[in-house]
Amino acid sequence: MKARWLVLTLALISQLSWAAATVQIQSGRIEGTVQNGVESFLGIPYARPPLGNLRWQRALSAKSWSGVKKTIQFGPSCMQAIFKYDRDPLPDHYSEDCLTINVLRPAHLQPRMPVMVWIHGGGFVNGGSASPVYNGESFAKQGIIFVSFNYRLGRFGFFAHPALSSNMFHGNYGLMDQISALRWVQDNIASFGGDPKNVTLFGESAGGYSIHALLTSHYSRDLFNRVIIQSGGGRLSLTDHNPWSKAIQSGIQFAKNNGITDTSEKGLAQLRQLPAKVLQGDLNLGNMAQEQSTYSGTVIDGKIIAHEPETNYQDRDFSHVPILVGANQYDLGIVTQNYSSREQVLKQFGDLSKQAEQAYAPSLTPEDLAYRISMQQMMVEPARFIARQFASAGQPVWEYRFAYVAKTNQDKWLGAFHATEIPYVFNTLPSTYGTDLSAQDQAMADLMHQYWVNFAKTGNPNGKGLPRWPQYDRQHDQLMMFSAKGAAQSKAQPDPMRAQLDLVEQIQ
Repeated sequence: MKARWLVLTLALISQLSWAAATVQIQSGRIEGTVQNGVESFLGIPYARPPLGNLRWQRALSAKSWSGVKKTIQFGPSCMQAIFKYDRDPLPDHYSEDCLTINVLRPAHLQPRMPVMVWIHGGGFVNGGSASPVYNGESFAKQGIIFVSFNYRLGRFGFFAHPALSSNMFHGNYGLMDQISALRWVQDNIASFGGDPKNVTLFGESAGGYSIHALLTSHYSRDLFNRVIIQSGGGRLSLTDHNPWSKAIQSGIQFAKNNGITDTSEKGLAQLRQLPAKVLQGDLNLGNMAQEQSTYSGTVIDGKIIAHEPETNYQDRDFSHVPILVGANQYDLGIVTQNYSSREQVLKQFGDLSKQAEQAYAPSLTPEDLAYRISMQQMMVEPARFIARQFASAGQPVWEYRFAYVAKTNQDKWLGAFHATEIPYVFNTLPSTYGTDLSAQDQAMADLMHQYWVNFAKTGNPNGKGLPRWPQYDRQHDQLMMFSAKGAAQSKAQPDPMRAQLDLVEQIQ
């Protein structure tokens, strides 16, 4: 009798385990994997393959299937030329058929779990959801449903041509993919146990720029409830002031370079027949400037992007949601000329050059000074600008600055570079540092990760056992400083760059 009871019990557990790894979504039934207390459903199609006549069209809903689709591995990353210095490398699997989404959830389900949706960076020309650094397992273990997805990149995702002008939606196909993925979340996440009314978007670099577009576009504002923007600028899009009329010139030039001079539907049909490798070319993060004549990047199309985000924010024409926003201490900057003296660098401040002379340390070389100002213009001051705009609109805001450098790099790096906070946020440091990981590094990851989790669950990053992180207000200008000295020294403080950012604000 006992033996039979044991067999029945094991059979029931097996059935429950199997059932927990399958989900019915709108397109059909899917089966995922269970490991380490997390159920993973990977490579789920959220849109039809953007091939043939669907190249340079808005994403269409995925077709339904019969039976059970196994979703046990990531789909291919979107077509891109490899960037060898990428901090978040991808598996070597690329295709134009790449519009897939991934969902990770805790194996022990709870009712109406909060949802976090990650939008990867990479300058809209590189990146994908399959990087080990973006593994959402730690979020799932904390009771969050984690979602990531791929979106079209480079000329597949951002392309302008006269023959596309008559389409209602044109140019920003990668952003259209993002909107389609977010609509998929709204339509399907409840089937995974998620709450479609508790969705937090978070993204870094181009992912952060994307969130600005999603916050300010009238086609996406109702698809999420709060946002986290990591080093995502905020005043301008990645290719600032790029109207459709200008962008189509790059499409015409690309076509000419490939022997296509017809700008009508006939020419567009020829462009759609080009092999994917030809469209991809050598375009990546390392040579975007050299590719400007044949690559438009994001476009002010009048629909998805109607204005630069700065205009929307100043007009309070954006989604009013709680926000966590920040940048890194030595973030991304672009210096396009050589400076021979400190005075030459500070001339850009005009009548404020004397104040700038006092605000920036005299020990900085002209090269370092120019870079510091550039990265403040690109990332740090815009993050503060966003904090102020949301706070003035009555929304809860928390600002941060990430200054920590992993122990193995502390004698090699000048500071916390662009994107170096990501493995701390995801708590995936072993994927980046392997055996060089220190206890101090892990403590910082535990701290940051918990703030992000708390914000997703409650709309407030604070929680038991964490240093208090006050809401941002312009008067006190306080932010959470993730200290270069480690988690134990991390705390809220007045912005140490305030005087410099006040000057940079005047020359934006």
